[in-house]
Amino acid sequence: MPFYQRLGDVPSKRHVQFRDNGTLLTEEVMGMEGFVGMESILYHLQSPCRVMKLGDFEEIERDEWVPDAHAHRLFNTYDIDPGGDEITGRRLLMWNNDVEISLCRPSESAEYYFRNGEGDEVIFVHEGSGTLETIFGDVPYTEGDYVVIPRGTTYRFRPDGEQRYLVFETPGRIEIPKRYRNQYGQLLEGAPYYHRDIHPPTQLNTHRDRGEFPVKVRVRDGYQTYVLDYHPFDVVGWDGYLYPWTFSVHDFEPITGRIHQPPPSHQTFQGQNFVICSFCPRMLDFDPRAVPIPYHHSNLQSEEMIYYVSGNFGSRKGVNVGSITLHPSGLPHGPQPGLAEKSIGVRETHELAVMCDTFHPLRLTKFAKELDDGKYAYSWYENAQNGDGAAAAETSADGDATGAGLTSHL
Repeated sequence: MPFYQRLGDVPSKRHVQFRDNGTLLTEEVMGMEGFVGMESILYHLQSPCRVMKLGDFEEIERDEWVPDAHAHRLFNTYDIDPGGDEITGRRLLMWNNDVEISLCRPSESAEYYFRNGEGDEVIFVHEGSGTLETIFGDVPYTEGDYVVIPRGTTYRFRPDGEQRYLVFETPGRIEIPKRYRNQYGQLLEGAPYYHRDIHPPTQLNTHRDRGEFPVKVRVRDGYQTYVLDYHPFDVVGWDGYLYPWTFSVHDFEPITGRIHQPPPSHQTFQGQNFVICSFCPRMLDFDPRAVPIPYHHSNLQSEEMIYYVSGNFGSRKGVNVGSITLHPSGLPHGPQPGLAEKSIGVRETHELAVMCDTFHPLRLTKFAKELDDGKYAYSWYENAQNGDGAAAAETSADGDATGAGLTSHL
């Protein structure tokens, strides 16, 4: 993140003596890009290299499903069974070399600590709330939050109630789009959110406990468990630009125009060869001739995944809360028959969805096969054959587009 934070006690200068009750603390520079990227400096009671025991290495296995046909797909995810914890419960749905997209509906909370040593994470909290305990301090989260966790951050969830997450993991960097920032890193006046909407750790809790503390680390396409004889959250202070933070999808300020705005206007984050966008409740196009629904388009170098969070998607059969559509590269996609006509004159939409566009093809897992409805590719044809169109098109009395598929990009 492009702004400085500090929690706990730090010395007046870097790389000088700093003591706790007479004991020299261990300084750790945690940074990106070989000392030229963003970094934070942490001060530990113990050496972060100190390991009591080496556990097993678990290789990550991905069971790929290669469909017989290249087609648009719909996955119904809401009723997946709970299982595992916030890490082991992540069920990979699709991936490429730039991003992994998983669903997680944990049935228990992890008692170990976790660190992703291979990449950054964005966890969208569809349901639930709680606290992400981290080496940088506590990060409270609630429904609708994006929890952004830079690689190398040791953390553990402390959830409140049932949880449901959409998880993005990337070997690249999760960043705020460059076009939202000026040359100094400050968010621009025209950006759809501001620094006040970004919430860093709130409280640093220095642990001095001794015992056995397992830490599971994702490295080299697997998980290595280490056992420490001290609590991993032994930091007495830190400062810098690298830390976990949250941003609520409800704080995204939609960009609207006289005529329909393209999908990049909804961009929230950028990654290496992919973007994450937020389709939020908003006022729609106000030109009297506007068609306030996404136009058909062929993103010839992109694949589009949309996760439906809330709203009434009743005008599109089979698309409910928790549904995921995948529009792969090489195929056009757009509104279902009749929805363009239905949208004319509509003033607002209350649907909410999260989209990920990738610039390289996504591979699917056998778990995705279990959730595939098997018929979404025919829906444009079936809707046209069934006469779904302008004759049946109506809006609510207040001109609300909820149910018209406007946010859903159908």
